[in-house]
Amino acid sequence: MRELGIDPSDAGTFVVISGGEAFTRSDAAIRLTQHLRGGWKVLRVLGVLPRPMRDWAYGIVARNRYRWFGRFDQCMVPSSEIRDRFITN
Repeated sequence: MRELGIDPSDAGTFVVISGGEAFTRSDAAIRLTQHLRGGWKVLRVLGVLPRPMRDWAYGIVARNRYRWFGRFDQCMVPSSEIRDRFITN
């Protein structure tokens, strides 16, 4: 992350590193959809919107995610079947 100009101790936003580039906020979310199955790939069309507009909407979702999707006291420990769906290098 440091090589790409991102301080790893500052976890202030969502980061995806792909192809030697760092993507943040809405760019990271859109980049991530490349690796998802099903209807999530449709969200890639949001890339045509101006970045300030996308990042504004991303901020709204980020601030409200626990209210809308819930919050858990513990992280899920994935089964081997689910673990196989994770993207790793």
